[in-house]
Parts: sequence; C-alpha cells; structure tokens
Amino acid sequence: MCPKEHSSDAGVSDSSGCQSAHRVKSEDSTGASMSSSRPLPVIDNGEFERHHLDVPHPNAQFISNPERDDSHRSPVAGRFARTAQLVWKLVTLPRSIQSARAGAVQSPRVLTHTLTFGCNAKCVMCDSWKLPTKGDLALAEIAMIYQDLPPMDVVRLTGGEPFVRKDFSEIYGLALSKLRPLFMHVSSNGFLTDRIVDFCCQRDRRVPLELAISIDGIAEYHNEIRGNSRAFDLAWSTLNALNDRRKELNLSLVVNQTIVNNAGLDQYELMHDRLEQLGIEHHVVIAYKESATYSLERERRLDIQTEYNSVDDLDEEKLFDLLRKAEARAHGLPFHRRWMRIYYLRGARERLRGNKKTNNPPCQALHTHLRLFPNGDVPVCQFNSQSVGNLNRQSFDEVWKSVAAAEQRKWVRRCDGCWAECEVAPTAVYTLDLLSARS
Repeated sequence: MCPKEHSSDAGVSDSSGCQSAHRVKSEDSTGASMSSSRPLPVIDNGEFERHHLDVPHPNAQFISNPERDDSHRSPVAGRFARTAQLVWKLVTLPRSIQSARAGAVQSPRVLTHTLTFGCNAKCVMCDSWKLPTKGDLALAEIAMIYQDLPPMDVVRLTGGEPFVRKDFSEIYGLALSKLRPLFMHVSSNGFLTDRIVDFCCQRDRRVPLELAISIDGIAEYHNEIRGNSRAFDLAWSTLNALNDRRKELNLSLVVNQTIVNNAGLDQYELMHDRLEQLGIEHHVVIAYKESATYSLERERRLDIQTEYNSVDDLDEEKLFDLLRKAEARAHGLPFHRRWMRIYYLRGARERLRGNKKTNNPPCQALHTHLRLFPNGDVPVCQFNSQSVGNLNRQSFDEVWKSVAAAEQRKWVRRCDGCWAECEVAPTAVYTLDLLSARS
C-alpha cells in the first residue's frame, strides 16, 4: 500500500539537475510578470493552490477536442491510439533528425515545462526561491496549452520544486493524455517524501518515468548547499521509499549531484559508495556560473562561450579525476543511458580544458526543444530567458512561427554552444551526435 501524505511540507529547493551557481545580490522577490511586454493578470494563488481565470483562452476550442485525449477511450481503443502514435513518431523521426542536423525549424519533440519557480529553500546555486509565483498557470490553462501543442517524445516537468504544486499529479496526467510522450522525466529535491511516493504509486504507469532527485553530498554538506537542515534526510527517505519498487512502478531513480565548489568534488566518492549499495544511478553535473532561467533579472540573454564557465575556482586535478571516474563507471549503465552520460562527461571535460574543437552540433533550443515557463512564456533556453511569446495568450503556431522566434533562432545559431545537460541532451539525440559516445 502506498503511504498517505502526512509529513510536513518541509523546505523545498530548486531541483533541476541543470543548474548554475548564479546569485544576484538583490533580495527583491516581488518582480513583475515574466514577460513585461505581455503582462498577465496577477493571481494570488496562495500556497500553490489551483486557481481559475475568467479570461478566454485563445485555444479554448481545443479543450473539448477528444482526439488528443485518452481519458475518454476504452482500454482497447486507448492502446490502439498509443500504438498508432508510437508508429507515427518512429516514422517521422528520420526526417526530424535530418532537419535537426541542418538546423531547420520543425515542430518540437521535447518539452521542458517549469511548473513553478516556487521554492521554500535557499539553494546557493539558484535564485529560483526569490522569484514570484503570482501568475503561475492554473490547471485549466495548462490543459488548454497542452492540447494545442504537438505530441512530444519526452516531457520534463521541473521547477523550482514541481511537487510544491498540489495539483502536480493532475498536471502529470494532462501531459500523458494530451502530449502522449514516450518518456516522462521529473526533477525534484525529494523533500516531500509522502507526496512524491503517493504520486509514483498512483500515476499511470504505462509510460516510463525517470525521477531525478538532487543530492549534492552527504548530510551536512548537502544541507548547507540546499539551505535546509533536513535536506539530506528528506531526500534520502524518498530514495529509500521508492528504491525497492522501481520495477513495479515502471520507475527509474537517478540522483543528480551538482558540483558547485571544491568541497563538492570531495563528496563524489562518498555519494558513489552509498548509491552503489542501493543500485541507484549517480549523475554528476558541473554547475555553470550563471543562468538566465533562475536569475532575478528576467528577459536576460547571456553570451555563452565554448569553454565551460564553471562556478568557483575548482581544483583541476580533482575535477578531471572525478570526470574520468564518472565516465568509466558510466560504461556499466544500460546502453541508451550509457551513451548520454559518456557524451555529457566527455564534452564537459573537453570544454573545461578549453578545447574549442569538441562536440558542438546544431543546438535544438526553439527547434526540437520547447521550454515553457510557469506563466506561459516561451523562453529560448537556459541561458536566454527572453520570451518569444506566451502560450496562455497566443496559440502555439502564433508563437512558434513568430518574428520574435525567428530572430531568437538566429541567436541560437550564432551561440558558441553551452554544455548544460538539459540543453545538451535533446541536441545530442536529435542530431545523432550522441553516437560519437560509442567510440
């Protein structure tokens, strides 16, 4: 039986494995809407409760369209529809890859939806907890937006901390029924153990879920990084509660360790030993110094260089030793996960060395990769939060084919190329550059 929620909603920190260590000095957290050029009605949704607007949505006609929703179908019809969708995705994949390699515009196949910037912890690598949550999309608004989007191969739900939204399970269900992904990914800090476990038990298990829990080190070190004295114990409790039920729940558990300082390098082996005992995958990511997504300054565009602009003055010998060990251990992963880990780790190593001839395929930001902010804004990427439109006020086609989107795609093509994992993964897959990790 799945335990019922009874524990405290203790502190929550930014949970994305794709992070920076940027800290803005200003403490102002009452900022305006995410898109100043398209102001949204301000909604005080309290503690992330559901809310509704009496505002006509430009895509309201889609909400009653049953063609993209499995919830009304019989089990047999639902299976047939999902099989047909899978066949369609496989048939269109070669052309999508060809377009991606050429840098051509096409419909997105990966959605990263930041459900909220809401966060009640104070992580050292992110300003998400300072950002306002007024204007976060209501459940009904998310339903209409999802209905208007093309089907996705992968949907990633993140934050902030996505589980602070009490309607998270409903949002997840909408993503399954309306976007029909092949895989789901959720990033979390693991603090809300009972809520997370209940969700994993009760969700539709037909689509595989990867749950990535952020743990940056053992005990007090992790607590210090995440700004919460119970951070480590809570996250570890979540791992323990789910670990033995992974197969039953069609669930992959991953721990993301974000390196933000030299002390974090020293935590790597300690983390590896403990996670190896549980049989849980251990991913390590090197934090960038700055991120437009999690900055207090909105509508920000950073000029990214090929070299990896890591946080702090990391000890090179320890850092490269860590990357070598992580790559060697990645060879033991299942093949589809092995390639991605090796690809990321090799690329990070070469960029940290200043090697400009390392892998740098056409970036898929605003191409096969669509990002969605909590208020409906569509930013460019992690390092460019300038909005090309708002899906709560415009249709997907209006945003995707807009002049603003076209101009930002020019910026993407001019960009030297980052190595943030959440941007690298779609690019590696849809350009087939991932295959270079086989050698």
